[in-house]
Amino acid sequence: MKPIALSDGIFWIGVNDTTTKLFEGLWSIEKEGISYNSYLIKDEKSALIDLSKSDTGDLLIENIKACIDPQQLTYLVVNHMEPDHSGAIRKLLKIAPHITILGNEKTREMLASFFGITEHIQTVTDGESIALGKHSLRFLSTPMVHWPETIMTYEETSGILFSCDGFGGYGKLENGIFDDQQSDLDFYEKESLRYFSNIVCAFSKPVLKAAEKIAALKVNMVAPSHGLVWRSKPARILDLYIQWSGYAGGNYPKKVCLLHASMYGNTARIVPVIEKSIQDAGYEFESMDVTQTHISSVLPALWKSAGVVICAPTYEGALFPTMEFVLEMADKKRMTNKKAIYIGSYGWGGGAMRFINKQCEILKWELLGNVEFKGQALDKDLQQIQSLTAELATSLS
Repeated sequence: MKPIALSDGIFWIGVNDTTTKLFEGLWSIEKEGISYNSYLIKDEKSALIDLSKSDTGDLLIENIKACIDPQQLTYLVVNHMEPDHSGAIRKLLKIAPHITILGNEKTREMLASFFGITEHIQTVTDGESIALGKHSLRFLSTPMVHWPETIMTYEETSGILFSCDGFGGYGKLENGIFDDQQSDLDFYEKESLRYFSNIVCAFSKPVLKAAEKIAALKVNMVAPSHGLVWRSKPARILDLYIQWSGYAGGNYPKKVCLLHASMYGNTARIVPVIEKSIQDAGYEFESMDVTQTHISSVLPALWKSAGVVICAPTYEGALFPTMEFVLEMADKKRMTNKKAIYIGSYGWGGGAMRFINKQCEILKWELLGNVEFKGQALDKDLQQIQSLTAELATSLS
């Protein structure tokens, strides 16, 4: 894509990534893709804000050259050192070896350890401003959104917030880069939630602290490092991130996430019974087959649910491994303080409850009960399942 103007003298010069299958080697983006949003401010002193990963660096350099003579660049603002933001830095330094790199003290340390860069670095502090001419950059310290060195950059003349990973999302930008250009904005909002639950939710408290700092600014546009640039309704993405971050610690919507997996169908056959029981209780739910749904799509459903049904068989004296992985990832993402039940079949002996009990303790989930059955569920098992599911639903009220 060609450079796109955000406002007078400020341009999006980013690139779309349509080849990476797993973002960070973990999160599925094969269908959705992702953008690496880099920005250029042309002024008496011109500045780049963030780059891209090394693999897309050549495309980024082409976009830079299409917009400015690299010799006219004065600054590179490094909001974040993760390689999907900084990986193209060596390619940039080949065409602009004179450029001054702006970042905080932790960024200086990381530049040395990541790339061996120790020269032409200027550290900036929280609230500090640098005048470019007509434009002025103010730097906001936002540690752990989602790395310790992370900053956001606010352009004071236009009111554009370059928010780094904060307020970002998955999804390549094919039909324009702005929110008001999208015919299916719901897609990008869902991809923002998926991105949040995969990348950011473990750092919800720092997100809320950053939001408090941003609230003092007049934000006319939110320009993250991934996903849409929000120019029509910047408050929309800010509010969504504040809402999602507010779930942390137990303030979840009163919904149920039904996580299920089956080996030969015995556990799968009781899933409709559980679903109907939740419906009859009047609660919204999402039903996720964790053997068919990538973990990147399971996590957003789990994040926004106060209740969890874990429905999976015993496997070699323990919980079915794919379900174990989901619950371990829930711990990594700090999805604590939920209410849960376990339902599952076993062949010759149980054992799944050992892991369930341990993991619920780690997650601070209140385990309300369990129903285990050998082979197929009998009528008495189904009655217990219905009763336990209703108990879970009632506990959310």
